[in-house]
Amino acid sequence: MTKDLAKGDRVSWNTSQGRTRGTVVEKRTKDFTFAGQHFTASDEEPAYLVESEKSGDRAAHKGSALRRLG
Repeated sequence: MTKDLAKGDRVSWNTSQGRTRGTVVEKRTKDFTFAGQHFTASDEEPAYLVESEKSGDRAAHKGSALRRLG
């Protein structure tokens, strides 16, 4: 699991089209709704809003789904 991601970190994640790269836009530590989906988040297991480098679209993911890029 990737820990301590912060705004501006470059990350990658899996999509149906393959691996995508982007940037962390926001860290969430409380439950929230994004794009019509409910996400659970806590201090122990935060969720992150990320923005794709290719499309500019935003998505929400658990930290465990993200891989920090060097």
